[in-house]
Amino acid sequence: MTSLSKRQFLKSLVGTAALSTWADLEETLANVAYMPARTLAKEEEFWAKIRTAYPVTTKFIQLENGYYSLAAQPVMDSYLKHIQAVNSVSSYYMRTRQFADKRESQTQLANLLGCSPDELIITRNTTESLDTVIGGLNWKAGDEAIMAMQDYGAMLDMFKLQARKHGIINKTVSLPNHPKSDEEIVSLYEQAITPKTRLLMVCHMVNITGQILPIRKLTEMAHKHGVEVLVDGAHAFGQLNYKLSDLGDCDYYASSLHKWLGTPLGAGLLYVRKDKIAALWPMFADSSVPDNDIRKLNHTGTHPVATDLAIQDAIRFQESIGLERKEARLRYIQHYWTDQLRHHPNIVLNTSEDPARSCAIANVGIAGKPPADLAKVLFDKYKIFTVAIDYPSAGIQGVRVTPHLYTTTAELDQFVKALKELAV
Repeated sequence: MTSLSKRQFLKSLVGTAALSTWADLEETLANVAYMPARTLAKEEEFWAKIRTAYPVTTKFIQLENGYYSLAAQPVMDSYLKHIQAVNSVSSYYMRTRQFADKRESQTQLANLLGCSPDELIITRNTTESLDTVIGGLNWKAGDEAIMAMQDYGAMLDMFKLQARKHGIINKTVSLPNHPKSDEEIVSLYEQAITPKTRLLMVCHMVNITGQILPIRKLTEMAHKHGVEVLVDGAHAFGQLNYKLSDLGDCDYYASSLHKWLGTPLGAGLLYVRKDKIAALWPMFADSSVPDNDIRKLNHTGTHPVATDLAIQDAIRFQESIGLERKEARLRYIQHYWTDQLRHHPNIVLNTSEDPARSCAIANVGIAGKPPADLAKVLFDKYKIFTVAIDYPSAGIQGVRVTPHLYTTTAELDQFVKALKELAV
């Protein structure tokens, strides 16, 4: 394929973005400034305009935004300018501006999360952030860690590695898809705690079902037993409207920024509570900072600094729309499709009906149909992209569905229609 044909191919995949400038976006948002978030969530004309700020594909319906969601066109335009600006002066930028600019992005992220900039670093993704903590703790043989089988596979692998390396004991619980109460979840984890338990890892939002866990209650329970809490917030940051103070005094928090905040690919964050920094071993050595400085955990060598700069643009775009509005819309469109299918005799919803227990993400299956087969036919026959989730031991067999702000109810109608046809 020649360079020209590659460009033509890429152009054919996306529509034309109308809200391509910050001014266009601000004008559109000014017209709805008075409208409550829950009311605006249902205004399809408004969200159709927001959709034009994104380079959405015209080749299929994108319902797999949880892995990596589109950056809005104004963010991408700024990002490309950052790449060009840095490249124009190359090492001069790296030696004179790099760290001050990264500090500004770090500060804006800290303000958004609700912590001190001295407790947060910018990483490449949630996996790197969580691995930094799991691999950085001073484990002793016989120490116990508690997690759920529904946690992200890479994190479970990292705990298995620590078991091989240090002789720790990993204890795994299984989360119910439809819990009756917060207390049911808290009790499940608490029953696994012993005097040897050092760390509890919990998902703020379970990636395969979208279930939101009661992090504050879990943190308070764990701390009562002297157990530290590591929170996997990969899908919560940029999807839910919260601050760290709402979650209790958790010890560590990690997230990806290219999922729901909408940065270019390859950005994440790690929060470490100030009094926990000194005890963590860095994955890569850096003798230039003291043990109690979180920067010791961030020595990864030369990296694409334009991504760090674009974090500020993604935050600006999100704050223009408003996180409260964003969460309301994401929760609305999830229930828009799940409520139509929840009582179908051959369709299984693996996500709670309770609006407080989920937001954008949900998981749906068809009785007797393997998840991989369902995902394949949805794409091949209906041009709807999802991802298969097949965890029979955890009672989860279906496809994960992750719409975004640019998803229309008309697209979701097509998805509902497809599932009903396949579920006969």
